[in-house]
Amino acid sequence: MRHIAAYLLLQVGGNASPSAADVKKVLGAVGIEADDERLDKLISELEGKDVAALISEGSSKLASVPSGGAIAVASGGAAAAGAPAAAEEKKEEKKEEEKEESDDDMGFGLFD
Repeated sequence: MRHIAAYLLLQVGGNASPSAADVKKVLGAVGIEADDERLDKLISELEGKDVAALISEGSSKLASVPSGGAIAVASGGAAAAGAPAAAEEKKEEKKEEEKEESDDDMGFGLFD
């Protein structure tokens, strides 16, 4: 992902077709060492292609992927069984918040 992100940053910055050296320079600026094999594969696969068109094509493919809504409907009984556990977690969270808000342990208040 870091190679792709660096490649896209270079394109957004105005470099129409970034080279492997350009991507290495961007990654090196933030202390990341580039993987030459992956970088060469990325550059060769993106060579001569419009990245904006690839992104829009990928977005349309992702739109057809199920996002898990059917699973929640099919396991409605399990979700109902987990509801008491969720209520207990909320109670525990409230107790922790009360402890955090107390500044008696520190010996001073925010507006003292």
